[in-house]
This record gives sequence, structure tokens and C-alpha cells, in this order.
Amino acid sequence: MAQVEVLFENGKIVTPGKVIEGFVAVNGEKIVAVGQGGIAPEARKVIDLKGRLLIPGVVDPEVHFGSHRWVGDEFDSETRGAAAYGITTWGFMQPSPNMGQPYKAEKSEEEVVPYGDVFHLFKELGESRSMVDFFLTPKILKDEHALEIPTLARDFGLTSFKYQLHLMSPERTARFWPNRKSQGYFGYDDGTIYLGLEAVAKLGPPAIVCMHCENWEIARLFEERLIRAGRKEYRCWNQRSPHFCEAGHVRTYAYYARIAKCPLYVQHTTTPETIEEITRARAEGGIVYSQTGPHYLSLTEDAWRINVPLRSQETIEILWQALADGRIDAVGSDHTNANKSRKEMEVPGDIWATNTGFPSRGEAALPVMLNDGVNRGRISLARLVQVCCENPARIFGLYPKKGVIAPGSDADLVVVDLDRKVTVTNDMVYSSAGWTLWEGKEMKGWPVLTMLRGKVVAEWAEGARRPKIVSNPFGRYQPRSLGSSGHR
Repeated sequence: MAQVEVLFENGKIVTPGKVIEGFVAVNGEKIVAVGQGGIAPEARKVIDLKGRLLIPGVVDPEVHFGSHRWVGDEFDSETRGAAAYGITTWGFMQPSPNMGQPYKAEKSEEEVVPYGDVFHLFKELGESRSMVDFFLTPKILKDEHALEIPTLARDFGLTSFKYQLHLMSPERTARFWPNRKSQGYFGYDDGTIYLGLEAVAKLGPPAIVCMHCENWEIARLFEERLIRAGRKEYRCWNQRSPHFCEAGHVRTYAYYARIAKCPLYVQHTTTPETIEEITRARAEGGIVYSQTGPHYLSLTEDAWRINVPLRSQETIEILWQALADGRIDAVGSDHTNANKSRKEMEVPGDIWATNTGFPSRGEAALPVMLNDGVNRGRISLARLVQVCCENPARIFGLYPKKGVIAPGSDADLVVVDLDRKVTVTNDMVYSSAGWTLWEGKEMKGWPVLTMLRGKVVAEWAEGARRPKIVSNPFGRYQPRSLGSSGHR
């Protein structure tokens, strides 16, 4: 082989199905060779792995921008944190009022516009500001969005679409969702959902519908009872949305998806009951995928309020088991930003007065999976790469361009030091919020170099407080092609 631009050598390479000791050669934006033994090609730049791991860049399929500030500013700050900590492809789940229009805290129904009218804004902002590659999953907010689906797939390469089921009812949404107007949710019904299921089914693979399953119409009853009882400790947020509120939605909408012959992606799998319903749906012939998040795998109900809620330590162990044995397919950070400090958002001891959500989930995703997963023996390295890289890329139509170390794939690569121990501090955070719920936790296993399409974008020197961004933004929108991959 002729001289290549970059050579990774002297390390352990996590390839599909096995970990090898070898090398990876990169030319331009692509991987051109993966070797085990033999003679490596000459290279203009050699990166000595020093026995460390080389994994594919993380493909994180769930990120939300624009709830609290302009999307362009979110690209500037949040994608730096993603690149610093091993994410190379982000999947944004956006409502149509938050595609790059000037930020407004409240939206009118007239601003819930067709995605075809505003897609260019999001693409242009991302390609001028993002440190990582990205794709888009539009949120369906009304019938007109569902009817747009064939055109969006044909013209823009959009093949995944999302419903947030807890925000369906106009009355309940107005009462229980403080960011409703900034997101553009004014209520829709099961007809809107079925329109989308039908449209996506007609597209064929890799088209898929994603769902946030959580029945808030029932949750309101439990919230009212807890408040009447004078309860306000943090674990009440879990108790207001019992396991069956999540699992019941999965049973109902997995059935509708099977009738429509539409693949379904269940986000926020957080309970054993949900896992049972997904297993049932698969046995009945449905194509159903399951995602959980690093926060659901490491933080308990006493930590904060978030939708879907954090659960118990016992449930965390069940989720890890399901992730290891294949009942859960993927991990998504569910990253969102915050516009306030922790002190401004939190009222200690009062869950009802504390703000919903917390920042820096993207930055924590791979470290949590390495520390709490691999280094604690809950999952193997090969399984980590499957659930964080390969499976999301396959499910969302990006494989084998993304999610794998193989010749011809994009050179999205992450060097991991499984032995590095760091205690998390807020000054490690790139997110503009400036704080993390994992502050004070010692974690073992960290990404120390990130490469995007053949160019190093972040490096973490020994002894430095955090990785350093060493590149200007050059993230690129990733359209998906119908027929590019299949579903199980």
C-alpha cells in the first residue's frame, strides 16, 4: 500500500465481533485499511495508541436544541462538548419552530410551519458551526407534518420521525409542560400518529418512527395525589409517572405500528415492564427497537427530575442486563442544554419547584458507558460499540458509513484510555450551562482523542483538566437514503 495520511498503531482495535491488536490506516476522510499483524503502511502522521483502545466515533441518535436559546448558539457550544468526549455524529430531534429561526420563548400555532420551509436553516447553521456530523429527526406536531413525510424523505434525506406522546393532549400539555410554547406543541391525537406510521411504512427501510412513551394524562392523577399528601422529595417525580405509564404506551403504539407495518424506535426505555412489552411486540411480529440513556444507567430517582423519570437502583441493574443481552438495542444521550445555573434550577428537597431536565448529558454519555459499563463488568467492549456506535448507525440508515471501523467507512475514530481516572468537575464541561449532574463522581475510562472524517478534532493531554478542541467546525449534514439498510 502507498503512503497514507494517518496511521493508528500499537493498540487494540474494536472491530465488529472482536477486538484485535493491529493498525488502522486513514486517507482523506476514509478508513482505507484495518490490519492485524503484518506490515503497516508508511504514514505522514503516526498516532501511537500505546496499548489503548480505538473505537468508532459514537453515533448518538437523540439530541435536542433550541428550548432555551437560539439553535445557532447551541451548535457553537454543545457540539464542542460532544466532540471532546467521543461523539462524532449527533441525531437532532427538532420541532419545526426550532430549526434556526430567531429564538422566541413562546411560539404561536402559526409558527409550527412545514419542515420543508425551514430545513435549509438547520442544515446551514449546522454546516457552519457544528464540530460533529449530524442528521435530523423531525418531530411531528400536526397532521400536515405527517403528510409531509414522503417529500422530506425524497428531498432532504429525512427518514426518521418522532412523536412525543406525553405532549399529545392540548389541555394536559398546557398544564404540565412549561416549555410547550417554545417547542411548538399545541396538541394532536392518535390520528396524527397513525398518519405518520402509514407514511413511514410506505417508505421502507431505513425509515422509522421514534416515540417518547409516557402517559401524562394518567401521570397527572398521581402528581395531584402526591401534592395533596404534602410529598415533595425528589423520588416523587418517579412516583408521579409509574412504570405502567411508559409500558402501557409501548403496548398500545407498538400494536398500532405493527398494524401499519411501520418500524418503531422506543426511546427512554427505563422500566422492566417496558422491556417486557417490547419483547412481546417483537414476538408478535413487530419491528421494535429500544433505546436507553446514560442517565438512566447511572442516576437514581433521588438525583433530579426529567421526562421520562430517573428510576431506582434496582431498575438500573435490570437496564444494564437488558442492554448486555440485546433486549435494549441502543444508547442515546437525550442531550439538552439549560439556560440557568444549577443553583437557579434547583430547589433542594422540593421536586415541584425544581426545574425539569439537566445539561451535559452528551458529554457524560461515553464516560458513563466506559466507567459504569465496561469497567464494572456490566457490558463488554464489543457490546459497548454495538449499542453506542453500530446499532444507532444501522437503525438510522448511516451504516456502514458511520458506526464501524472498516475499510471504506468514515474515519470517525476515538482513542479510549480505559485506565484513566478522573473526578468530574464542572470546569470540564463545554456545554454553555456550565454544570453537570455527575460532578464529584470519579470515573475510570475516558476518550482521549477524537477524529472526525480523518481530522483530529479533540485531544486530552495527560494532566489537563479536560480535552482540548484542536479544529475549527466542519460538521456535515448526513442525509439518509431509502433502501440503504434494513430492519430486523
